Amino acid sequence: MKLGLHYWNYSTPADPARIAATLAETARVADQGGISALTVMDHYFQMERPGMSTAEEPMLEGYTALGYLAAVTERVTLGMLVTGVMYRHPGLLAKIVTSLDVLSGGRAVLGVGASWYEREQRGLGVPVVPMGERFERLEETLRICLQMWSDDNGPFDGTHYQLAETLCVPAPLTRPRPSIMIGGAGEKKTLLLVARYADACNLFASGPDEVAHKLDVLRGHCEAEGRDYDAIAKTAVYGAPVLDDPDAFLTEAAACARLGISTLQVSPDRHPVEFANGVVEHLVPRLADLG
Repeated sequence: MKLGLHYWNYSTPADPARIAATLAETARVADQGGISALTVMDHYFQMERPGMSTAEEPMLEGYTALGYLAAVTERVTLGMLVTGVMYRHPGLLAKIVTSLDVLSGGRAVLGVGASWYEREQRGLGVPVVPMGERFERLEETLRICLQMWSDDNGPFDGTHYQLAETLCVPAPLTRPRPSIMIGGAGEKKTLLLVARYADACNLFASGPDEVAHKLDVLRGHCEAEGRDYDAIAKTAVYGAPVLDDPDAFLTEAAACARLGISTLQVSPDRHPVEFANGVVEHLVPRLADLG
């Protein structure tokens, strides 16, 4: 079982002038302490969560933050959890992820999903389209990224996107290309796209029965698409605090591992540097024993 650190909140410490140093130190602790992945959110306003966060709290643009993290880390993979499909033209998204991959020495992951936070979209002038169209755009985005990371530099003619060229130079350092992780648990569309295009899925660790059901749905889509289910990495977000009761977390992690989950993402619930140090000291060594 591997562990990822999902950096979702820039409100601690409260002084914005300390955001950069705190992010960098948290990343260094994670990088040197055996955490396998660092992810950030693709939001421009903080998510509105009653009792937890408001839209007015600090939020950084995700790929700028990942470029900064590339310079202060050496081992961890870097990606969004997850890129909102409406926020960047897919041709530019492929180029952005490629740039991150080159600058990080081949550590970029494309995490992507259907965007949903309409307040920030309307607030910043991002087009808001119906859910069905968002998934159509997500599929075309996946196809465009795959084409740009191939030897085919020709045009792409889709319903929503038309590209005269899919030139991408330099190519990503990761071979054959950066890993694609699709976030979400929708059974009819999201998990179908995982089976069709992705190297990894990202679910919510909402209990073993629910996770097992979602993975069964994914297995069915893989069979229908002629895809090897075992070739897809299964990852999940663990939403509860992990340092208050490490034994309880490890019990649940073991249950996830038995279902085939290979990576759990955890998020700071206190000062991020303190959290990263606690995870490295109390969880990483014991998670290694789960396989």
